[in-house]
Amino acid sequence: MTILLDTHAFLWWITDDPQLSGTAQALIRDPQNTLLLSAASAWEIAIKVALGKLPLPEPPDVYVPRQMALNRVSPLSISMEHSLGVFALPMHHRDPFDRILIAQSRSLNIPLLSADPLVKAYPVRVIW
Repeated sequence: MTILLDTHAFLWWITDDPQLSGTAQALIRDPQNTLLLSAASAWEIAIKVALGKLPLPEPPDVYVPRQMALNRVSPLSISMEHSLGVFALPMHHRDPFDRILIAQSRSLNIPLLSADPLVKAYPVRVIW
């Protein structure tokens, strides 16, 4: 199965945070699953680190790619289709990073691994 990781799911996995559900842990751990991290999540992480809201042991441009490689997570670029797909989404969620992840999940027809309850209001498969 191909799975798009929400930013918090990726961060909770690499930091061994107990907030990550057992289901999420099992899916990430399964080597048969293809794990994706959106460029939007990298952007969100970079902004939060720059604002002092997210401490990382290394600069994000070193830490994030290293953790992706260590954890079999592949990058997902943001296409024009993904960006324009945000237009069709109702305004249940105002966070632009979550909205692009939802649009990517819809466009690629892949589940989004997310604990965010607002994501469930959209016509995407959410796993938690």
